[in-house]
Amino acid sequence: MPTWQRAIIIGASSGIGEALAMALARQGTAVGLVARRADALARVRDAVTTLGGNAHVYPHDVQDLDAAAGLFQQITQDLGGVDLVIYAAGIMGHGDSHTYDTANDREVITTDLLGAMAWLNAAAQRFDTLGGGTIVGISSVAGERGRRGDPAYATAKAGMTTYLEALRNRLAARGTTVVTIKPGYIATPMIAGARLPRIFPIASADRAATLILRAAAFKRPTSFVPGFWRPVAFLLRAIPSRIFRQLNV
Repeated sequence: MPTWQRAIIIGASSGIGEALAMALARQGTAVGLVARRADALARVRDAVTTLGGNAHVYPHDVQDLDAAAGLFQQITQDLGGVDLVIYAAGIMGHGDSHTYDTANDREVITTDLLGAMAWLNAAAQRFDTLGGGTIVGISSVAGERGRRGDPAYATAKAGMTTYLEALRNRLAARGTTVVTIKPGYIATPMIAGARLPRIFPIASADRAATLILRAAAFKRPTSFVPGFWRPVAFLLRAIPSRIFRQLNV
C-alpha cells in the first residue's frame, strides 16, 4: 500500500480523526491536525510525537467557512506540501422526534457539510492544479435514508456523499483519488451514551482508521466501515417509503 508523505486531518482531536492521526504517524506521515479544541489537539500532537511522528496543530472551528482556504494554504506551506486530506469533523443533532430546531440544524449542516466543502474545495483546487493527491471524506450510513431521529444529520451526510461523488467525477482526469467513507456505529464520543440497536456491531476507532486508510490506498470510490454495513445499507435503500416511515430508525 502507498504511504503518504504529508496529510491534513480536519477533525483530528478525537474519535476517528485522532485514530487516523495515530495510524498515519506510524506510517511516517507528517500530519497537520485541525480541530476546534486546542487542548485536545495538543494531546493528540504529543501522542503522535511519542510514536516518533511529526505533527503540527491548528485550532480552528470548521463553522468559520471563510477561514478554511487560507488556513489550508498555511498548513500546506508548513508541511512542505500535502498529498492526503481527510475531513473527519462532524456532530450530531439533539432532541427527540418532536423537536424542530433550526439553529441546531444549521450547526449540524455547517459542521458536517459546508465545513467539508470549504476544506475539500481547497484541497480539490490544489490537486486539480498540480495533479495527484487523495481526498477522503467521512460520510455515514445515516445518509442512505431520511431517518426520523436526526433529519439534519441524515441530510448533511447525504449531501456529503453527493458532493464527494461530484468531486470524484471532476478530478478523475487529474489523477486525484476521492474516497467516500460510510461508517456505521464507531466507538467515538459522538455516540457516547446513545441508545443503539444491539444487533449491530460497534467497531473501535482504531479499526475504522485501518479500514479507511486501506480504502484510500486501494482507491475505492466508496467504502462502508466496517464492510458489514454495505448489505445493511442496501436493505435500507430497498425498503419502500410507506414501510420505512413506520420504522423507529
